Amino acid sequence: MGTGSAIGLEHHAAELVATNRIDDLVLLKLKQVGLRPNPACSDEDFVRRAFLDAIGTLPTAKEAADFLADRTPDKRSRLIGRLLWRDEFADYWAMKWSDLLRIKSEFPMDLWPMAAQGYHRWVRESLRANMPYDRFARTLLTASGSNFATTQVNFYRAVPSKTPIPIAQAVALTFMGVRAEKWPTTRLAGMAAFFSQIGYKRTDEWKEEIVYFDPTKPALKPAVFPDGVAAHLSSADDPREVFADWLVAPKNRWFALNIVNRIWSWLLGRGIVQEPDDIRPDNPPQNAALLGYLESELVSSGYNLRHVFRLIMESGTYQQSSAEGPRNADANFARYPLRRLEAEVLIDALDQITGTTESYSSSIPEPFTFIPEEQRSILLPDGSITSAFLEMFGRPPRDTGLESERNNRPTADQMLHMLNSSHIQHKIERGPKTVALMRPALVPETVCDQLYLSILSRPPTDAEQAIVSEHFKRSANRREAVADIAWALVNSAEFMYRH
Repeated sequence: MGTGSAIGLEHHAAELVATNRIDDLVLLKLKQVGLRPNPACSDEDFVRRAFLDAIGTLPTAKEAADFLADRTPDKRSRLIGRLLWRDEFADYWAMKWSDLLRIKSEFPMDLWPMAAQGYHRWVRESLRANMPYDRFARTLLTASGSNFATTQVNFYRAVPSKTPIPIAQAVALTFMGVRAEKWPTTRLAGMAAFFSQIGYKRTDEWKEEIVYFDPTKPALKPAVFPDGVAAHLSSADDPREVFADWLVAPKNRWFALNIVNRIWSWLLGRGIVQEPDDIRPDNPPQNAALLGYLESELVSSGYNLRHVFRLIMESGTYQQSSAEGPRNADANFARYPLRRLEAEVLIDALDQITGTTESYSSSIPEPFTFIPEEQRSILLPDGSITSAFLEMFGRPPRDTGLESERNNRPTADQMLHMLNSSHIQHKIERGPKTVALMRPALVPETVCDQLYLSILSRPPTDAEQAIVSEHFKRSANRREAVADIAWALVNSAEFMYRH
């Protein structure tokens, strides 16, 4: 079956034109390395891409059709603006942050379900309210209180060991994009000193723990910032607050640089510094001017993360076609890179298309782990709550906070599951939305349009429409024809991949 605007096909669209400073800097670098950027992507590709990248959710058939029918010149910009303020934006990015923050109730984190769910809720609400990123980080680093009531203190519980060195490594990885275990011992010890007076105290409430600054604990010395400057601490100072002041200061390039590099990698498949959590002097940025520009924009906007998302998504660089280019095209951002949908996004898309639900489970025998079947995967608050599908398709275990924990590489087992499993078969053949398309009153052309719009976010080409019509004629019955077409589409690369 054809794929219309499929992956790798040439798009008949305008050449990339610089729309903002991002494009100026990317085009300058492409000229230096002798590469031409891909042309702009089609509207069909853009609507699907924007929905998946901004909110981790496919557009509905109506949303896709409405966007494609819109003839106003600023429709892409208006769509981006709407998506960035939908509730699903907070849902999706809370999932991403939960990976980085290791929000998981069982080993090796041992947060416990109620704490994990409260922590996730705090992260999601912070993102929904567009909390400035410097305040987000400061709140996590300086919080004190109950892991059930002041849930952001779970940052200091979601570590392999509640001792200064592992905590310093988690802080460096999360907020500086640095793998501090590679530092010289004295440098890591200097940073760890800021986290040497964190106290943990149990209460009479089962599994409740108070996290607090404990001035009676002996402080490690000397406390030295990662840039080599010694800190001058009094006995009354909470060293975490002193470190947070240093971290979020506008002059501290690690902090802003790390998050804009991560956002770029989340939207364009790889960081300007790659890997996005391995920033170090001997791993320079691919485009230092671009990284510096994004960093300055974040700081000048008051650490407004949505501002950075919008800048990137409105750029011609982001809106390029995914058609294949030279081998170094992805590294130089000369095209939009192909990436398989994350496990959570993929199963949510299948449920949306078919009108079905999923069952999730946790090995922890505790009532807070109950998850309604209509719950979307991107909203699962706890890494311990999972399913066979999520495990098979590479959902991260949330053990390390590394981006590389998520495995999006396709496997033979995944392909066989999509093609042959009763799980996918039942969704397609029994799902309320696909069953509704099996009604005799619907003509094949209407069924075809709805399937393509709901699964691929575009109408079928004339050739595809003809193939579908012929398949209806040859099928034993309408039910079989609809199921066959849906099955073919959800197994296509065009559905399985961002493009």
